[in-house]
Amino acid sequence: MSELLQGKVAVINGAAGGIGRAIAHRFAREGAKLLLADIDEAGGQALAEALPECAHFVRTDTTDDAQVRTAIEVARERYGRLDVLVNNAGLPGDDAALTAVGDDLWNRILAVNLTGTFFAMRAAIPAMIAAGGGSIINNASVLGLVGFANHAAYSASKGGVIALTREAAVEYGSKGVRVNCICPGFIETPMLAGAKANAAVLGAMLKVLHPLGRLGRAEEIAELALFLASAQSSFMTGAVIPVDGGFSAR
Repeated sequence: MSELLQGKVAVINGAAGGIGRAIAHRFAREGAKLLLADIDEAGGQALAEALPECAHFVRTDTTDDAQVRTAIEVARERYGRLDVLVNNAGLPGDDAALTAVGDDLWNRILAVNLTGTFFAMRAAIPAMIAAGGGSIINNASVLGLVGFANHAAYSASKGGVIALTREAAVEYGSKGVRVNCICPGFIETPMLAGAKANAAVLGAMLKVLHPLGRLGRAEEIAELALFLASAQSSFMTGAVIPVDGGFSAR
């Protein structure tokens, strides 16, 4: 174990899900102390119990600014500082024509995927500046980079995360806060499986869209998150990085 994050404190939003859980396990192996935040209380608590030496869970609805601020403050109170924020909480795509997307669905997807990311960044940045700097890792999507039919709200939300990443990188780089963005392709996670009306047929179709001929694994996203959280990426900020099996290269 190289312990790239020894002495670092990380808040992971959406920690109970496939990618969030993989990131939590990867960070823990590298020595980080973790504040796990998720609306899924059972899943989040189970993850914390699986990482008893280094993790604490706080049920958090990322669309509620007060709850987001509480999670950040609990991390600081429990561990004394904040070094890394991973914004991974998200809802899947709308799977409907743009003209069929209702107001409630549009608002819900934007609230979780984009506004929740903004709330967490707004709460975390002062804590990171107080600690001498830090790394924010936003999980967007390849669908924030390319067009994909029937995902208007999801694509808009993830495109917004990309723009927010770049804005914050420019604004806070001089204060030691780095902000980067991961854009996964289609990853084998419970969220993707739940979004598929016909998992076998759609899974095969999605694989064809990736030149590598397969879907991604959550652990592959976690490896990039570790790199961005650590000093190995110390000269990177404002980067928007596809991890998509070549999906966006077409």
